[in-house]
Amino acid sequence: MIKSSFFKPCDSIMTYETHSGTDIGCVRKLNEDSLLVAPDSGLWTVADGMGGHSSGDFASQTIVYELSTVGIPTGAIDLRARVIARLANANTQILTHANSLGGQTVGSTVVSLLVYHNKFACIWSGDSRIYRMRSGQIKRLTHDHTEVQELLDSGTISTKEAKTWPRKNVVTRAIGNTKNPECDVVEGIVLDADIFLLCSDGLTEYFEDDELEHIFNIHLPGPLKKLYSYLMKTALKRGGKDNITAILVRCHQTGLPEVREL
Repeated sequence: MIKSSFFKPCDSIMTYETHSGTDIGCVRKLNEDSLLVAPDSGLWTVADGMGGHSSGDFASQTIVYELSTVGIPTGAIDLRARVIARLANANTQILTHANSLGGQTVGSTVVSLLVYHNKFACIWSGDSRIYRMRSGQIKRLTHDHTEVQELLDSGTISTKEAKTWPRKNVVTRAIGNTKNPECDVVEGIVLDADIFLLCSDGLTEYFEDDELEHIFNIHLPGPLKKLYSYLMKTALKRGGKDNITAILVRCHQTGLPEVREL
């Protein structure tokens, strides 16, 4: 179930600078990650598939294809409705594909950033994440849907134990794993120069949040391409056990032009 209040109109417009990419990593033979960059729609997405050949990649690609048809929304509520509807469509297609394979587990995490005027929302299912960098401080906006996160939340294990927990990558939610999509939503206000990072766990496997903040502060306000390259190269150097996907979005806020009377 997706529950959220959403957005009121504002008197500014937003432009976006984006750099993104995906890498198969150093171990896997198939890249099951997919991404979508659609600034005209105010939408960015990372999907991390699971299920192996002809399954995980199918799941993530189905999500991205469906979301690529969002088009130009008429408002923030319309944008959210379009995204939710397309996630539901993707969920149905993935379930059908899984049944055709004899009922094997097929699915994909998803994390989407929606921006309309000066408001944003994050919609996600699984452990792909969104971070926001603002005024030198980074904040994780999403909360992992994983077994290890549930154990942390309940106080059953410590943060130190979580780092080496044998099932730390087991997700508890994913598109295609339930009859209806199970997503969470957070929302907020976009400020000028905010930077968002969307990524799969192939990247966050190798960075603690405080290290990410340090890296961002070193590389910004420089080009996003250099920051992206550093993150990807470092993840690969540290092992690259999984596919790695990242999207960086820098927001530039400007006022609406004045209207002259004739």
